[in-house]
Formats: sequence, structure tokens, C-alpha cells
Amino acid sequence: MSVSNTQASDTLLSLPENPMGYVAILLAAVTGVIHLFLAPQVIGFSQTLAILFGLNGAGFVGGILVYLTRYWRRELYLVAAGYALVTVLAFFAFQGFGVDAFYRQGSLNTMAVVSKAVEGLFAVVAAYLYTSTDA
Repeated sequence: MSVSNTQASDTLLSLPENPMGYVAILLAAVTGVIHLFLAPQVIGFSQTLAILFGLNGAGFVGGILVYLTRYWRRELYLVAAGYALVTVLAFFAFQGFGVDAFYRQGSLNTMAVVSKAVEGLFAVVAAYLYTSTDA
């Protein structure tokens, strides 16, 4: 995706030209909001984890904001994809590797499943946008 060059050079806002850019925004917003929503709930059993949830959510929301500016560069797609993959790996590092990581007290943790699926898909979309954008 390249950003629209039809806008005035003095404007800060730059909308995606590639429709997949909007998919990336939606995916980042979903996982960002999930993490920001869960951070206060997690604080009851782990202050460190709650802070990490908040930072992760803020990272995705902040990424959206940077993406929508003229400062976005093609290389940042790789940063975004890597960020998403690191958050997935961090989940497994905290919860353990395997399907059991998605269970909490014997029940499927739907928020964990959704957020990790969204982050994985986001990484794929960001990689696609990197390969489909002119250098």
C-alpha cells in the first residue's frame, strides 16, 4: 500500500490506497481494544501482566495512528508484522506452549483465541502490504 499522494503535502493525515490497509487497521484496532479492555481485569492477579496488556493495546492503537500519517514508510510494515508475531510468542511464553494456553480455569478463553488469531492475521496482512508496496 502506498499512501495517497493526491493530498496536500502539508496535511498530516494520509489514508491507505490499498483496501488491505483498512483490513490492517481493523485488525489492529480489534486486538488493541481487547488488550486495553482486559488490562484492568488482569491487574487483579498480575500487575506486570496488566501493564504489558496496556502497553500492547497502546502499541497497536499507536501503530494505527502512525499508519494514518504521512510519516508511514514501507519498512514499518515489517515492524508491524514483527510486533504482532512477538505478541503472539509472548502469549505462549506466559501461558505455555500448546493448546492449553487458550484455556483458563478449564474454560476456553475466547478473548485470547480472538486476539491471537487477529494478531496472526494482522502479521500476514502487514507482510502482504510490504510486498505489494512500491519501494
